[in-house]
Parts: sequence; structure tokens; C-alpha cells
Amino acid sequence: MRRYPVKSMLGEEVGRSEVTERGLVGDRVRAVLDVATGKIASAKNPRLWRGLLTVEGARVPGDEELSRLLGREVRVIDVPPAGAEFERSVPEQVLAEGIEAEVPYTVGTLGGASPDGTFFDFAPVHLISTSAVERIGALSPRGRVEVVRYRPNLVIATDEEGFPENAWVGRELHVGDAVVLKVMVATPRCAVPTLAHGPLERDTEALRTVARHNRVPVFDMGPQPCAGVYARVLRPGLVRKGDRVTPVG
Repeated sequence: MRRYPVKSMLGEEVGRSEVTERGLVGDRVRAVLDVATGKIASAKNPRLWRGLLTVEGARVPGDEELSRLLGREVRVIDVPPAGAEFERSVPEQVLAEGIEAEVPYTVGTLGGASPDGTFFDFAPVHLISTSAVERIGALSPRGRVEVVRYRPNLVIATDEEGFPENAWVGRELHVGDAVVLKVMVATPRCAVPTLAHGPLERDTEALRTVARHNRVPVFDMGPQPCAGVYARVLRPGLVRKGDRVTPVG
């Protein structure tokens, strides 16, 4: 179980957490604002913001030091500006041209399925199964992949082969004694899993393998390379590492 105190920075493992309609307490409660553009900095645009993944979200430097590190003037904020946007580089172009290249990007707005005032790209909880991680690793030329590259909140232990969470879309997940989540959609992957994460080196196969073996329809975008699912919180409560997770419906 992991939370990411600052959007696009490194996360931290927790053994238990309260879960509210805003996700795990302490998750994505702050973000980095690009002063020049007014947009939210996101490692989804790796040419500009991959440096965020070198910073521990629980120990953020001051704005001046962070600006020097990132090479742009930034501020850490805890309230999103009205209509806050972020840039998502086209993942296939990043793979083809590299992380230094200036490639096409789309512009997204925060929190389409999250409460107002949050910094989530879409929904407040992201889950991935152990089966999916093991399958991606087995299919990758590296023979493994690190789950932290996909930045989940919850990693669900599963026995099925492949990508069982694809079948959870539209269903409820009962977690532990109290929490109920509604799975909304498979998670389309961007360039972020391919980037260096702290001491982990770059791994383009973290996206290439998913693109080859698990394309799932996502809203009106057609089949997308997906790993994991997004969910919203129907019933809040306490989640502990090791809690049983039961799909319902």
C-alpha cells in the first residue's frame, strides 16, 4: 500500500491508512506548479518533469531548491488553481524519440472522477494486481518489472494469470471490514513507468510490454495499453496491509 504526498514525486509505503472520498489520507495532497505556464507539473511530460521522480514526496525541498533541480521556476501548492491542467506526452512518441525529444502532447484537466480540490489525474484510488505485475515481468525481455513504476495505491494479491483487474471494471471491491471501492476504468499507461524512479533505472519495456499484450478499450479512446484500474470510494474506512479484497457484482 503506497501513497504519493506530492503529485509525480516518489511515494512511500504505509501499513495502514484511512480512506476517504479523496483516496488514501495524505495521497497527492500537494503538487508542483509551473510558474511560467500555470500548469501542474507532471512526469507524464518527461522532457520537462522527469526530475520529479528523483524527489522523495515526503521530504520536499523549498521552492528555490526545487526550481534549480528542475530547471524551471516552480512552486509547491496544496490547492489546485481553477481549471488546472497538465501535459501528457504521447507515450508512443516518447518511446520512439526518447525522453529528451520535444514530442506532441495532450492537455488534461485534473480529477475527472475525483472530488474538487484534489490533484488526481482521474480517480482517487489506483489498484494493480500481482498477477498483472508478474505477467508484465514474465513477458518483458528483462524478466521482471517493479510494481512501483505503475504508482499504485493498492497492490492486490491474485491467483489468476494475466490481467484479472480488467474484469473488475464496473464492479465493487470490498476491502477489509469497511471500505468499498467502485472500479471505473482500466488505467491507460503513459511514459511514467519507463522513467527512472529514484534508484531504479529507465525501463522502456515497462510500457512496451503492456502495449503489446494488454490493450483495453478506455472510454472513447479505443484500445489503450493498460495496467491496473482506477476506482472511486463508495464507503470510506480503514485499510490495512493484508486486508482481504473481494470483487462483488
